[in-house]
Amino acid sequence: MTANTRTDDPSVDLDDIGTNPTSNPSFTDLIASRLSRRHLFGLGVGTAGTALLQACGGGGGGGTSFPVLPPAPAPAPPAPAPAPSPAPMKLGFNAVAKSLADVVTVPAGYTASVLYRLGDPIASGVAAYKNDGTDDATTYDRRAGDHHDGMTFFGMNASNKWDAANASRGMLVMNHEAITPLFLHPAGQTITGTGNAAVRTVADEVLREFYLHGVSAIEVNKSGSTWSYKQDSTFNRRVHTLTEMTFSGPAAKTDYLKTKYSTDGSKTRGTLNNCANGTTPWGTYLTCEENWAGYFRRIKANDDPQRTAKEIASFTRYGVASAGRELWATVTPDTADNLYGRWNTEVIGATAVDDYRNGSNTYGWVVEIDPFAPTSTPKKRTALGRFGHEGACLGPVVVGKPLVWYMGDDSQNEYLYKFVSTKNWDAANIGGGIAAGDKYMDDGKLYVAKFKADGTGDWLELKLGVNNITSGYAGYAFADAADVVINVRHAADAAGATKMDRPEWTAVNPKNGEVYLTLTNNSARPVTGTDAANPRSYNDPKNGVDQKGNPNGHIIRFADAGGDPAAVTFKWDVYLFGARSTASADVNLSALGADNDFSSPDGMWFSQAAPGLLWIETDDGKYTDVTNCMLLGALPGKVGDGAAKTITNVDGGTTATQATFVGKAPGTDGLRRFLVGPVDCEITGIAESGDGRALFVNIQHPGENTAKANISDPTKFLSHWPQGGTARPRSATVVITKDDGGLIGL
Repeated sequence: MTANTRTDDPSVDLDDIGTNPTSNPSFTDLIASRLSRRHLFGLGVGTAGTALLQACGGGGGGGTSFPVLPPAPAPAPPAPAPAPSPAPMKLGFNAVAKSLADVVTVPAGYTASVLYRLGDPIASGVAAYKNDGTDDATTYDRRAGDHHDGMTFFGMNASNKWDAANASRGMLVMNHEAITPLFLHPAGQTITGTGNAAVRTVADEVLREFYLHGVSAIEVNKSGSTWSYKQDSTFNRRVHTLTEMTFSGPAAKTDYLKTKYSTDGSKTRGTLNNCANGTTPWGTYLTCEENWAGYFRRIKANDDPQRTAKEIASFTRYGVASAGRELWATVTPDTADNLYGRWNTEVIGATAVDDYRNGSNTYGWVVEIDPFAPTSTPKKRTALGRFGHEGACLGPVVVGKPLVWYMGDDSQNEYLYKFVSTKNWDAANIGGGIAAGDKYMDDGKLYVAKFKADGTGDWLELKLGVNNITSGYAGYAFADAADVVINVRHAADAAGATKMDRPEWTAVNPKNGEVYLTLTNNSARPVTGTDAANPRSYNDPKNGVDQKGNPNGHIIRFADAGGDPAAVTFKWDVYLFGARSTASADVNLSALGADNDFSSPDGMWFSQAAPGLLWIETDDGKYTDVTNCMLLGALPGKVGDGAAKTITNVDGGTTATQATFVGKAPGTDGLRRFLVGPVDCEITGIAESGDGRALFVNIQHPGENTAKANISDPTKFLSHWPQGGTARPRSATVVITKDDGGLIGL
């Protein structure tokens, strides 16, 4: 999710660069069919006919309702005439103006309060956070992590059991994606040397960073109108880079996952770069490992001569080729259990069980955590594939039908995936914990999306022996089922999936089952390389500097055929295009105005208390000359409510046209700005209480681009939020309530 823009960082995150070398697929090369509104929108989707669990990573989870419907009964006699339709839903707040201030701004009639900040203690006896880099490193496993991200609220009753509708008590579970190291230590990271010779010299600094990644699970309570977290709750837990985890699914206990730590490939330590998230209908949390590749040390000149061509192809496709973004592998002397050396994925020992040459294979997965069993062991679900997981959004949940999760791979020119369980859903598994996950998440079909130019699409199965996924594929010779899930990007390349403009969070509309996907931006989309689903390429200068490709991003939506999430075809259109309100009509295709223009959509989530209300969050560096990142409320329609359109893309002397399908322009009745964050932040992660009267939102990395040279001068910090004054900035969770106690957003 977050592009790594720190000025003190030794490497670059891959989401802004991409590692996809294929030509998959330019629609204009693959399909010559004419775009026809009659053809696209006459296909019919059917009705969803399902209850939804929508507590998914779309915007960081949330979710308070896990309804399940029995199988449909036999046809009934004709019903009497329906009652008059209720009045249409309306957004119940005035738009917040764009802002560059170092504050969180919400509409009049709402209050935003800080709930949970970087470093806050979550166990008895842990002191308040000093926020000056001097706290004892060994306490960080009992403190809030950094870079708060995807998030879910799990209601909890008086018996300490899951109660989805609970409005005043629950477990708030959230990801901690990464760190802003400048503010974690007295003067930033202590590093000597440069380039590949750079090393970390203070082990305690690295230990802090280990703990500050991962996941928090904290008990939160409402008293009167005020929310707080319970510091001494026995349910509080931190899951981090040192937490032991087991593997399940096709890759578990195979040679690909064997390391010195786990000689049979059954387990590993930790989870990392946890971005968006998801949930299960049995009441567990899914955390998703996104930009994990850059943390591992692999110097190509040292390691390539000791690797096979297949291994090099795998490393290249995933971008494992750097000194390591935080240089964790360079700490010496190492510990007996290779606390630091395990981040070196080079060949060092005689065999795979003598080193961590397979260490990077143990990351890039969806991880299941049970928030109601704080001593349970998390499990990495390999059947869902290994890539830059942005989230895992649960689709419609129907008794007797398979379960489905939708997943984006957050990097330029990567793909959209879905996993469909082999087993059909049985409501008796509600509350079944990790054991239920073994039933539904370890066996199923993994698909990748191909968007076609006529407004339809195909789900291509990723399985050995089908869709060009064979030992004879030129890009990568697949050996077995484990090889396919470990090298899913290669499998998707082989199948011919559609390269997208940074596919990130997914969200399912509980009113009709349609799926929304944020496409944050893509600087590598030339005018001559657009397609129907990624139709724009233009220049949007910022402070006189060119920003080319699709800098402002868009949101695509699709409907699986027949309203069946297990279907292998779908139809689609582009719901919304990010743009400056002042941009040309071929860029501002959604006709955005001053109250709802935005850039770089990222987090996204549908309310459960107010079905049909969509929240959209931004992770933007393209429009920040005008405004900080924001949260918008929306009331989207459905696939096909707009029209076919041909747009003209221009870059200097190059002009090209592109046909696409554009959803109905939302206007301010259908989209408006609800929140603007502090300076240099990202708005990400969103959840609601069981009654929808409290909205939890994460503010990530305020002030992260402060120069290291300015750490001793607080007046030069880019942000001081949330403490204000001269304090160092901190990522934090805010809780938003309506002053009259009503539903948020309405």
